[in-house]
Amino acid sequence: MTSALLVEDDERVRRFVVRGLESEGYLVSTAADGPQGLDLACRESFDVVILDLMLPGLSGKDVCQRIRAAGVRVPILMLTALDALEHKVEGLRGGADDYLTKPFDFEELVARIEALVRRSKGTSALPSPILRAGDVTLDREAHVVRRAGKTVELTTTEFQLLDLLMSNAGKVLSRTRILLKVWNCDSDPLTNVVDVYIRRLRTKLGWDAERGMVRTLRGYGYKLETEPDPDQR
Repeated sequence: MTSALLVEDDERVRRFVVRGLESEGYLVSTAADGPQGLDLACRESFDVVILDLMLPGLSGKDVCQRIRAAGVRVPILMLTALDALEHKVEGLRGGADDYLTKPFDFEELVARIEALVRRSKGTSALPSPILRAGDVTLDREAHVVRRAGKTVELTTTEFQLLDLLMSNAGKVLSRTRILLKVWNCDSDPLTNVVDVYIRRLRTKLGWDAERGMVRTLRGYGYKLETEPDPDQR
């Protein structure tokens, strides 16, 4: 599980980011001011620090510089409402690894965090070519899907959607995130394209809509269960 420290004094933003990251499977700790954030970042081990620039007690820039001065090499993503180029350069030169301007899209935040964590862990290599969920296997290299050993014919889009679900098994995926990853857009031009393709996958894979592997979370999105839930209604 990826651990993240969020240093943000705006309670509304803090709740929003924490809720979103936890739905993505992150373990999130928080701090509401600069000194508390600095203490946690230097005292505990995190995979990434998300640091607001404008903080009470100690600015994000100073927190970042002191983290680096303490020899802590954790990836730092700076958040700020200041979008001027000089502020971005200042933050990066102060030791931040990336920079995101408020207001930001949550999907972009997650993508940037994932990239930072991959780089820091040296995991830039391609992911495993074989994915498994129950008795379903997806072979990325051969572009073949099988259930119980039998080949299931999928279109390219269906294959990409299944790949996304299986890559994030156990995590809730919002419709927006699915649209971005599979269709490369953040709004649904056909109003229900995600739902249509989920139904196609369920039909072709023989996954029952009520008790099957792909669980519908009304008003949010979908989650591929690691195991089917016989009690799910």
